[in-house]
Amino acid sequence: MAKINLRPWREELRAEKQKQFVVMILGAAVIAAGLTFLWKSDLDSRIDYQQSRNAYIETATKELDQQIKEIEDLKRKRDELLSRMQVIQDLQGKRPVIVRVFDELVRTLPDGLFYTDLKKTGERVDIVGMAESNSRISTLMRRFEESDWFSEPNLSNVAAADNRRAGYSQFNLSVQQQTPEPEGEDK
Repeated sequence: MAKINLRPWREELRAEKQKQFVVMILGAAVIAAGLTFLWKSDLDSRIDYQQSRNAYIETATKELDQQIKEIEDLKRKRDELLSRMQVIQDLQGKRPVIVRVFDELVRTLPDGLFYTDLKKTGERVDIVGMAESNSRISTLMRRFEESDWFSEPNLSNVAAADNRRAGYSQFNLSVQQQTPEPEGEDK
């Protein structure tokens, strides 16, 4: 007897291939979803890691900014202290100068002449005085020229004094104060 297959084998084969196709599609979809999940998880972990690094950098930057502010404040305070120390040193250094200036004013003063007013403006000393004669004023100017502490005497006015001081002349003189170099120091 001849074997004749009357079963619808083509439809069964088609149905089987269709099942395999659906299984392959579902498997590919599951694999794609798994790969997508793994990719997204990796991407999220990288983003979280980068955000934690950014946060660390921001906090470190804030700390450094605070330290920079503190350093600037300390530098400003140091500069203020240095300027104060410099002023104190200048005052200490100039303290004996005024004594020497007054001493030199007395040393240059000739007989028959006296001062009525002294005024210091910067390095200039303005002197108002009375003299018995003009030659005594000239002697005073020569002594100022020879002095180590004064220079450039400038006589601006000589006038006869009022009746109370008959025979005296009033004069206005200005000189430049200079501080001589201490002996033994080289420039």
